[in-house]
Amino acid sequence: MNRKYEGLIVLNTTGKEDSVDELVGAVAKEMEAEGAKLDEIKQMGRRKFAYNARHLEGGHYVNYIFEANARQIESIQSKLKLNEIVHLQHYQRLA
Repeated sequence: MNRKYEGLIVLNTTGKEDSVDELVGAVAKEMEAEGAKLDEIKQMGRRKFAYNARHLEGGHYVNYIFEANARQIESIQSKLKLNEIVHLQHYQRLA
């Protein structure tokens, strides 16, 4: 059963030649390849971290709102763990 989810993903854009929009689109394509149906993508901009995490001072925050089932969430998480531009990911089911 598909449900609505919100995925907050922090991208590590340091040293990347591609534009932020291209990186956001590449992550969206990976999510869709795992079966997610994207409804909305909200770019929240670059923000500094409270402390340096893994030698990073900040990242580009993106909020993906999509429909998927629980198994697809697990496969999306596994796939994005291997992506070097994804620094952090968090998923929450919407009511």
